[in-house]
Amino acid sequence: MKIIKSAGKRTAEDVDIRQQVFTILEDIRSKGDEALAKYCRELDNFIGTVRVTDDDIKKAYDSLEPQVVRDIEFAADRIRRFAEIQKKSICEVKEEVSPGVILGHRIIPINSCGVYIPGGRYPLPSSALMSIIPAKVANVSRIVACSPPDKKTGSIHPATLVAMNVAGADEIYCMGGAHAIGALAYGTETIKGVDMIVGPGNIWVTEAKRQVFGTVGIDFLAGPSEVLIIADETANPDFVAADLLAQSEHDPNARGILISLSENMASKVLSSLEILLTDLKTADIARKAWEDNGEVFVADSMDEAIKLANEIAPEHLELCVKNPEDVVDSLHNYGSLFIGNYAAEVFGDYVSGTNHILPTMKAARYSGGVWVGTFLKVVTFQKITKEGAAELIPAASNLAETEGLFAHKLAADIRLQK
Repeated sequence: MKIIKSAGKRTAEDVDIRQQVFTILEDIRSKGDEALAKYCRELDNFIGTVRVTDDDIKKAYDSLEPQVVRDIEFAADRIRRFAEIQKKSICEVKEEVSPGVILGHRIIPINSCGVYIPGGRYPLPSSALMSIIPAKVANVSRIVACSPPDKKTGSIHPATLVAMNVAGADEIYCMGGAHAIGALAYGTETIKGVDMIVGPGNIWVTEAKRQVFGTVGIDFLAGPSEVLIIADETANPDFVAADLLAQSEHDPNARGILISLSENMASKVLSSLEILLTDLKTADIARKAWEDNGEVFVADSMDEAIKLANEIAPEHLELCVKNPEDVVDSLHNYGSLFIGNYAAEVFGDYVSGTNHILPTMKAARYSGGVWVGTFLKVVTFQKITKEGAAELIPAASNLAETEGLFAHKLAADIRLQK
C-alpha cells in the first residue's frame, strides 16, 4: 500500500460544547417556551411564532420555480417507492415451536418522531424527504419536523419547507440547534415531545442528540460526511474527481478518500480534481476539505483495497472498477454502496431512492442508515397453553432457583400445581 496523500491532523474543539449543550437542554426542560424563544432569538436570530402555518407553506410554494417543486416531488416519489419496497420485506411471524407454545413478533410503528433538517451553509430539502418519508411509510402517527431559519428569508428555506410538506410532516417548526433537539425531546407549552429524533446536524445538534438519548430514541450520532472510492484503470478519472469534490463541498470537515489500483489512475484523478476546482463555485469549501481531509492510497491488489475499505467503514462507498459485482460480497462496512462508474453518490443524495442519512465515523461497522425500519418496533409475543407450560415449568423453575429468584420459581411451579 502506498500513500499518495494523507489527511491533516484534526484539531480539538476550542469550546466545551458538551457543557454548553447541557445548559441549553436544562433550560428547555425547566423553562419550556420561555427558554426556546430565548435561544431562537439569540442563536437563530429568529423572533416570532415557531409553528409554521399553512399560509407559510403556501408562500413557500409560490416563491419557488415550478420545476424545483416538480423535482422535489420526483425525488419524493423515488424515496417513497423504495421505502414501501423495504417495508414489504419486514414480516410479522407466528409459529408453534412446540405443542402449546406459540411464539412470534409484531411490527408496530413508533407513535411520534421528530425530524431535524439542517439549515446552515445550504438548504437541505433532500434531508427532509429522506427522514420524513420513511416515517410516513412506516405509519408513524405524528411526524414533527423542524429546521433553523434561512439567513436570507428569516424563516425556513422555501425549498426545505415545500419538501417537508410534500413528504407529509404533520407539524413544522422554525427552530434549530441544540434548543430544537431539547424542545423535541422534552416538549414545551407549544410543542409536545416526541418518542424518537432523527436527522443529521452540526456538532451542537449531534451533542444534543447524545444527551437526550434515553429520554427519546435517536437514529445515530452523525459526523462529517465521507466518501470512499475504489478505482482501477477502467474508471473515469473525471467522474472520480467530481465525486470526491461533491463530498468535499459539504463541509470543511468532509472527507474524500480514493483507493486506486494504480498510481497512474491516482495521478489522473488528482490532475482532474485541480482542473475541476478552477470553475467550481464552492471551491473555497471543497478545496479546504480536500486539502485538510482528503486521502489517496494506491493498493497493490483488490484484496488490499477491500481490506482498507472495510477498516475505514465509510458513509458512502463507490466501486469504479471492472466487474464490480465480483467484489460486492467482500465489502461489509459501508453506509451505502454505489456500484459502477455511473452510480454517482449524488444520485443517492437526491433521487435514486435509497436514503442518504447514513452512519459516519466508522459507525457503518455496526449500523446502517435511516430506513423505514428505523421507525418500526419488532415486539415479541408468546401464547402458552397448559400443555405447553408443562414442558417449560421444570427448566424455568430450576433456572429461577439457580439465580436465587424464588418468586420467579413460584410463578412457574404454581402453574404445575394448579
